[in-house]
Parts: sequence; C-alpha cells; structure tokens
Amino acid sequence: LSWAPHPGLPLVTALLASGPHGEMLWLDVTCCPGRAPSVRLMGRYRLPPCRQRWHTCAAFLPQGGLLVCGDRRGSLLLFPCSSSPGMDTENTGTADRGSPVGQDSESESELSCLSHNGTQPLEEPLSVLFGLHGKAGVTSVSCHKDYIYSTGRDGCYRQLRLQDQRLEVLWKHRPCKVLQWIEELRFTPGGDLLVLGFHADNFVVWSTRTGENLHCIPCGGGHRSWSYCSSPSAETFAYIKSGDVMLYSSEAEPCEQQVLLESLHGREIACVRRLGAVRAPGCHPVNVFVTGSEDTTACVLTLSEQSHAAVPLARLSDHISSVRALALASLVQPDAAGLSALLFSAGGRAQIECYRLLCSADTASESAVSCQVVHVASHRLDEHWDRMKNRHKLVKMDPETRYMSLSVVPGTTTEQLPAPCKFLAAACSDGSVRLFVLLEATQRLLLVAESFHHQRCVLKVEAFLHTQAGGERHLLCSAATDGSVAFWDITAPIRDATDALQHAEGEMQPLALGTPLLTVMAHSCGVNSLHIRELPEGRFLVASGSDDGSIHVCLLEVALSRDEAVPEPCLRVLERVSRPCAHAAHVTGIRALRPDLLLSASVDQRLSLWRLHWGGLEALSTSFFHVPDLAELDCWEEAEAEGEQRWYCVLCGHGLELLRCAA
Repeated sequence: LSWAPHPGLPLVTALLASGPHGEMLWLDVTCCPGRAPSVRLMGRYRLPPCRQRWHTCAAFLPQGGLLVCGDRRGSLLLFPCSSSPGMDTENTGTADRGSPVGQDSESESELSCLSHNGTQPLEEPLSVLFGLHGKAGVTSVSCHKDYIYSTGRDGCYRQLRLQDQRLEVLWKHRPCKVLQWIEELRFTPGGDLLVLGFHADNFVVWSTRTGENLHCIPCGGGHRSWSYCSSPSAETFAYIKSGDVMLYSSEAEPCEQQVLLESLHGREIACVRRLGAVRAPGCHPVNVFVTGSEDTTACVLTLSEQSHAAVPLARLSDHISSVRALALASLVQPDAAGLSALLFSAGGRAQIECYRLLCSADTASESAVSCQVVHVASHRLDEHWDRMKNRHKLVKMDPETRYMSLSVVPGTTTEQLPAPCKFLAAACSDGSVRLFVLLEATQRLLLVAESFHHQRCVLKVEAFLHTQAGGERHLLCSAATDGSVAFWDITAPIRDATDALQHAEGEMQPLALGTPLLTVMAHSCGVNSLHIRELPEGRFLVASGSDDGSIHVCLLEVALSRDEAVPEPCLRVLERVSRPCAHAAHVTGIRALRPDLLLSASVDQRLSLWRLHWGGLEALSTSFFHVPDLAELDCWEEAEAEGEQRWYCVLCGHGLELLRCAA
C-alpha cells in the first residue's frame, strides 16, 4: 500500500494497492468533514513480471493523465490515468469518478465491487525503465519544476523528464558516498535540496548545496515506516521499531559558524573549461565554466566579474575516480541568452562520461542562469574488455589507466552514418593515444583506434584540422613525459572507423592509429601544457610548456604531396624557438593569443606575456595570481568598448581565479 496526493485536490488522496499476479489498484479516498470517507476504484494496472512484483511508491504528474511509480525491482513505470487528477471534485458521479466502494453502501456491495473489478480495463505501462535503481528497489518519486526525481537504495537519485509519454533519464547524482539508502528528497524554499536517508544505524539529512550532514539521528537505521518534519525552530522524527512508535524531537540550536566562502570542490581542481557567456535581460553577461576535481566530481558554475561570486549550477558525480580532463564540442550560441554544448569528462579508472549541457537565462535564480544536464553516454576500458570477442587472445589493458587529456576532433563529417557522431582523442597514462566515437542517437561511446607509440605516459593531446583545395586532413598532436611532441594524421583511421561502424552491431575491434608523421623533441622532460593556433597558408603555431620550466614554440607547415593518387600530408618545421627557465616551476598552462603574443602560467604563480619572434621570446609583463599548485588555464578574447583587445583567463588548482590581461 502507498499513498499519492492529488495535485489541486486537497480532499482526495489516491491509495495504490499491489495485489497478486502483479495487479495494482488505484483507489481514490475522499474525506469530507462530517461525512464518512468514500472510496472509488479509479484504475487497474499490470506491473512487469519480476520476482518481487509490487510497487513501492507513486506520484501523479502535474501534466495530468499520467502516473509514475517505482517497484521493488528498482524499475520506474509510467501508466496512463483514465481520470485526470485535476478534475472537478464536485462531480462525484460513478461515470466520472470510477466505481463506488464505500460511501452509502452496504458491506456486501463493497466486497462485490472489489472482487468484480473487471469493469476497469487492466492498463499496461506506457514506459518502463527496468532496474534503474538496482535490485534493492525504488524508495520515492516526486515532481519539481517539470522534472521527475526518483530515489533508491543504490545510493543515487535521478532526474528524469517526460518526452512523448516516455520517461527519459537526464542524469544521476550520488550526494554522499557513505549514504547508500536514500529514502526521499525535500526541496526547500531557499533552493536547497535535502536528501533524507539512512546510513548505518542513523537517520541522515544531507544538504546538496553545502555538501554536509545537517542532522544525524541515532535510530537503529533502515526503518520502513518513518516520518520527518523540520522547521526553523525544531525538528521531529518518528519511526516504528519493534512494534513501538518512537519519537525524536529537538529544538534548533543557534549556528555558531558563519560560512565566509562556500567551497566548489572537496579537493583541488584539476581542469577547467569555459562554456560561454549568458546574458539575462537587463543584466551583465555571466560566464559559465566547467571544472573537474580530484574529489571525483565535475561542476558547472558561473563566475561573475561584477559580484566576484562563484555559484554552482549543477554537479556531475558519475565518476568513480578523479576528473583530470574536460573537452567541449558542438558549442551552439545563436544568441547570448542560451548555450548548448557536449561535455566530455575523463580521469582515473579509464572512465569517460559525456553530457549535454543546456544553459539559459533565468532571472529567478541566484546566478541569473539555469543549467539542464542530460547524460548521453559513458565508457570504461574494463567494461569494454568484458564485451570484446576473443579477448583470451589479447593482452588485457590496465583497468587503472588514467586519461590525462581530451580533445574533440574538429570538422568530422558523418555522411556515411545514419546519425551524427563526434570523434574524441585521449591521452592515456598507459602510453597509448586512443580515439573514440560518440554516437549520440544510440547513446554509445566506442573505442575505435589506438596506438602505443610513445611507450610512456602521454600527458597532452590536441586535435586540429588542415583545410586545402585538396580536401580536409584531420591531424593530432600528442606529448609525453619524455618531452617529445608527435604529430599524427588520423584521417584514415576516422574514415575506416566510420566504415566499420556501418556494419558493426556491438563493440568493434580497435583499429591501429598508425605511426606519427613527425616527432619533435621539444623538452627534456614531461610536457604539461600544449596549444596549437592556426595561421594562414597551412601553417600552425605549436606552443608547449614543460616540467623544467621551459617554453618551446615551433612553426609547423602542412602540405599535401602531389605525387601520389591520394594526397598525403607532409609536415615540416619551419622555425622553432625555446626559452629555458622561463618559469621557476612546471609550466602547466600556455596559450598562443596572437601569432606574435604568447601567454604562460606556472606553478610558481606567475602569469607571463611574451612577445614571439623567431630570434627568441621577449618578456612583456608578469603578474602574480593567488591559486597554488596551478593545474590548468583556459583563455578567451573579448572586445572592449574602446576597441582595445583584451583577454580573460581562468586558472584552477587549489582554487579558481579569473584574470584579465592586455597586450
């Protein structure tokens, strides 16, 4: 048995009862002052077959005409409602409100109506998400702001939406790694989301905004009948234990701590990317960023130059290890009012996650921006290995491989495939450079090619596109811990992978990425930063920074050979310049702002501008920033009102900082 309130009908509550053979009854119970409660049979539903075939929770959708419920198997089910919850309460006729079971009837008629319930059709579910919350079951479903939220005993809650009368999962979130039994979600008027559940022998109230435990009540843990109520002055928790009703009540204590600055992550920030700027009507543009951290989460946030405040919009917690690399693709910005992009995040345990981010102006929110997250696909090497054929003939990859860097391959065309796709290059700690393809329509991320040419940890990858009259060539640059920078032509592997995907039904055997066209020994040790800027006439400026504090810049020319039937690219280094000891520590961020202007950042907390000419690097200016242990930076250009050219950069490490610099 479970209760489900009717939106807009305070005197009517739905009672859902699961019976034998997976049949669930919807009964409307009406309570009016001075009258006996009346019960009417409103509908009959069939639950999908499973060993434990009963529902655990239910809720009516505000759209009307639909009922969503969770079952003991962990599935979410969507059923049609023959009578909308928002119908007129005064019309209580049998034809409109189902079959009477209680009001003004004898006990014999009540039993007759319940036993001969064939007058109501047995409805099948419109949509089934089987085993969404695992075998422990779904604990609650609720609706908030046109979204559906479900919780389960798998330690996660999920956000869903209704799409053409089907349930679509947008994303899942694990609020606390030790909170395995989540019972309910509470949305506060202040915008916080409270997660209620049990951990060990305690009842826990967890705040997703502050990431802390608000209340911890020792109760024995795991109660199936309980109730919790809180107010600014007191909190009350009631539960049934061994047949006794137990009540816990406490008065609110004055808070002796004041939060001066809320944290973005629990540990250092390893990577950052700027998504773009969103402008709400009558407001200044607000920059939207994505950060990845060692605390295994990625965060979408706004960082305002006017208020100097960072406001998280969404947290992504699908990773089981640190998030070390981010990449953005298909950035669409038709106007400053909204942003749409694909986000790739990767890190430890050879795990890649892909999301679609939709950011729009929202004047009602604290940051004037709202963000919708849709989980698209994921990939892990150990799961890929389990699905491979004839894997006993191959050497198993290291499941502890870390992805150090990601880069989306630009300009890939997918005319051969029925649905669009994106190619992604990854630098791996096991010495490989891997190429993945995202099939967004089928929500699959597949490994299509790899190479172990470097034979050591690959730290950085950067993909770029060369366009000439002879066609497009997809090129890739990779850098490793020995200081080498290699340049690859990945046009053929992309073409071969596209052909293979037309015939492959599941996982495909990874193709060979080939060998690099050119290798440059740029540094004496690991390359921590890499950036490529396209110049006219098929030339590219390649800048890199190293562990030894040096900066290396080379001018690369790409030409297509005319002697062969299929033109092949020919790479040549025209110029190169190196600046040893440019910084006193690792150079972890570098950008070629202009063909003659370079920006570098280091762990020594110095941000330097350099004038580039092929006789050497000339220092223009140096400024200090406050972020210790700098991990990465991202830069973009904005035109000022006076026409002056200015660049903004965001730096991450043990903190996050936004700086503005001018040449």
